[in-house]
Amino acid sequence: MASLDSHEIVSPPPQPKPTIEQLRHVVNNYPIIDNHAHNLLLPTHIDTVPFESITSEAQGRALRDTFKGLAHLRAARQLRQLYECPDDADWEEVLEQRTEWLRTSPEKLVQRCFQGTYALLMDDGFGETEEVHPYSWHDRYTQAPTKRIIRIETVAERLMESILRGASEIDLEEANYLTDIWVTFTEEFEREIQENIQDSNVAGFKSIICYRTGLDVEPDYEQAARDVGTPFERYVERSVRKRKFRIKRKALNDYLVLRTLEILSERLPRDAAFSKPIQFHTGLGDNDISLLQSNPAYLQPLIENYSRVPFVLLHSAYPYTREAGYLATVYKHVYLDVGEVFPMVSRDGQMAILRHCLELVPGSKLLYSTDGHYFPETYWLANKQFREVWLDLLVEYVTKEDITPHQAIALSKDILFNNSNNVYALNYQVDFKDMSEIAPKSLAWHPPQADSSYQPPLFPPPPKAPQVYDVRVFDEFLKLNPGVKFVYVEWLDFMATIRARVIPIKEFGRMIRAGERVGISQGNTGTLQNDCITPVVNPVGQIYVEPDLRTLRRTHKKDPLPSATVLCFWRDDSGKPIRQCPRGNLETLINDLQFNHGTTLLFGFEIEVTFLSRNPDNKDNPYTPLTQTHAWGTLTPEQWLQLPLLAEIATSLEEIGIDIQQFHAESGAGQYEFVLPPLPPLFAVDTLIQARQVVAQIAATHNLRATLHPQPFPGIGTAAHAHISLNPPEEDLQFFVGGVLKHLPAICAFTMPESASYGRVVDDHWTGGTWVAWGTQNRETPLRRVKDGRWEIRCLDGLANMYLALGAVLAAGLLGLKEGGLEFPAKDIPVNPSTLSAEQRIPYGIVEKMPLGVDEALERLEKDDVLREMLAEGLVKDFVAMKRSEQKMLGEMEDGEKTVWLIERY
Repeated sequence: MASLDSHEIVSPPPQPKPTIEQLRHVVNNYPIIDNHAHNLLLPTHIDTVPFESITSEAQGRALRDTFKGLAHLRAARQLRQLYECPDDADWEEVLEQRTEWLRTSPEKLVQRCFQGTYALLMDDGFGETEEVHPYSWHDRYTQAPTKRIIRIETVAERLMESILRGASEIDLEEANYLTDIWVTFTEEFEREIQENIQDSNVAGFKSIICYRTGLDVEPDYEQAARDVGTPFERYVERSVRKRKFRIKRKALNDYLVLRTLEILSERLPRDAAFSKPIQFHTGLGDNDISLLQSNPAYLQPLIENYSRVPFVLLHSAYPYTREAGYLATVYKHVYLDVGEVFPMVSRDGQMAILRHCLELVPGSKLLYSTDGHYFPETYWLANKQFREVWLDLLVEYVTKEDITPHQAIALSKDILFNNSNNVYALNYQVDFKDMSEIAPKSLAWHPPQADSSYQPPLFPPPPKAPQVYDVRVFDEFLKLNPGVKFVYVEWLDFMATIRARVIPIKEFGRMIRAGERVGISQGNTGTLQNDCITPVVNPVGQIYVEPDLRTLRRTHKKDPLPSATVLCFWRDDSGKPIRQCPRGNLETLINDLQFNHGTTLLFGFEIEVTFLSRNPDNKDNPYTPLTQTHAWGTLTPEQWLQLPLLAEIATSLEEIGIDIQQFHAESGAGQYEFVLPPLPPLFAVDTLIQARQVVAQIAATHNLRATLHPQPFPGIGTAAHAHISLNPPEEDLQFFVGGVLKHLPAICAFTMPESASYGRVVDDHWTGGTWVAWGTQNRETPLRRVKDGRWEIRCLDGLANMYLALGAVLAAGLLGLKEGGLEFPAKDIPVNPSTLSAEQRIPYGIVEKMPLGVDEALERLEKDDVLREMLAEGLVKDFVAMKRSEQKMLGEMEDGEKTVWLIERY
């Protein structure tokens, strides 16, 4: 055999041909441009639409029969997978698990439902604006920003509502009134359409004339303009008299479509062959539609007259799919969308519809969409079912050698992404490794390698049997901390007492893998710090303490046990959350804020603590401050001698993963402050509790008591200030002034829960003052605005159950956001309110004093019905009852005895 010449060009080996496995990979994973979608409901309105409507266009009594339809039965089975239900879960159990997701992990659920979606083209004219999320809110779930599809009937109706807002029947009697309205309306309508043509956030337009008067549209624009006069006048008269603006007069609806098409044709961008597309609802719809007139064949004359406007025929035109397919085949500017039949039609029906589409229609003329609306599950079901049926169909065609795997892959990329990208001129670039360039041997499965960078999810799946816990979190923790032999399973009760069980690591691991929880008596949640019984105690029943593995943290080196701590939720006997759980209540409110308002928070805490030396032989003075030569920010020789203690605390915190930003002397004798970094709310409170334990325990090893008591001695005021940052910051006034400040007297029942709390808060001492007020960098107000989006809560001390306290703050802030006010009586006050007279305070909206004591704060909480409704049912009632029992017990003590009692417990 001849040798190769050194200059001879050698061709690379041929690439392997695509296989069905590679086709499967593309169909299941290629990103989607969803060319026709709608807004999701706000959670406040999620119960206003029957969830069963996700698989049926039926309404009212007809919807009752959907439960026996193949589309519903198939979707119910698939939703078990989405919600992680057992395979045998019935519909009620599926709905219960869905409710649990929406309560604990709504953001994660929506992320799941949009997985694989690259971009959304959204008709945001469906649903009232106060009921649905704005179109841009959906950007968080896709790679590319959401673009709008402008529903022309909605544009017209909102314009007429605006134009006729102040009109009365008297106006109708004026000679030129209707003519003037017509001129104003047509000018404004044309202006809006033209502005939307120029708007880069608008991908196209849409008409629902199929729903209003049918697709038998007058094709001649001049004739449509002549016909519209009298119907428009009748429409205006009805709108003025009945204040209803829905347009459902054939001549007027026809005119709107024709005028839009005229504007699109006239306003073509320079050198553009086609305008922005217009979508038409065709075929499948509810009983408002005229089924006979939903046949897209009626549109043929219109299509011929406007050859430079792309027509997109929506919803597979079912049951007129073949007619729509014919139009998409013989006209260059007509496209067929295959949406809504997924998941509204059975699997066989979906397969038949796709076959009808491919009978004639070239692959370059088919567009994919979900018609997703109201519920995120509509997107998930549509995407899942389309990929399944499309793959089955293509595999059949490949097996029968009608097409090759390579052609099937190209078809899939076109329908899922490329065609919409071209028709709507989106110019997106997809980065996807389609495996057609990878040798088949690389498809072999290999077990996943351990990832040392694994981080537990922010929102774990809702609890369900048997997999309650993410065992990977526990295994990763053990891998990093093999010496741990015990776990302190801890939870915070209503009185801010840390309750704990100590469990050997072997038993804890067994419990986690078996999906078990720690059972405690229901009555334990109603006892005081010393186990005194209150009216809240219920001797019947159990609650189940469920460790949140996200909070697993190794204890410091001086702990007598090689151990870890973990914080917990409360569950009932079926594993469902108990809303009275302080920690669970806070998590619910956090999710509400993130999911409903697109707002995230960071919390930064200051641990103010007074270190006390014990005097066991002196009953009259059992404690004295650790240092006496002491002032804020000082480092006297006496304080300098205590630096080893402070450094040991800081080092112990760092070693268990809690960083502090700084520590320094506070104003009171023996008083110091440790500043924690900003963290997400639940994690911030968890970290605060674990950090406080370290501070107290390290102090105890030095025979010291570290107390959070707000006033252990006269002149020493100890707070627990919290800094809160909102992102985005634009609505911080609504949150803090319109919400928190408005409900602040009631919130004080949680943030300053003892009589001693109110002895600390006085005027002229930088403790937050005694007036309900706010001010920028004003430390004599209970709410200090540091800068836009960042605030400090100053009426807060270490005796509070911080889960409950911040839950009340979030609940009030949510109320402010939901009210949506822009102007507030309370103004930014630049001076100390106590230095002003009553008249001088009025312009700043300062008319109310803070509660004078805990009893008054509890009364304000009981009277604040709106705030109580935002918190968990029963939580406020139980909390108030327990605090009153506690105050009665403390009232029977001498002042000194009461102080010692609180010092020992906080």
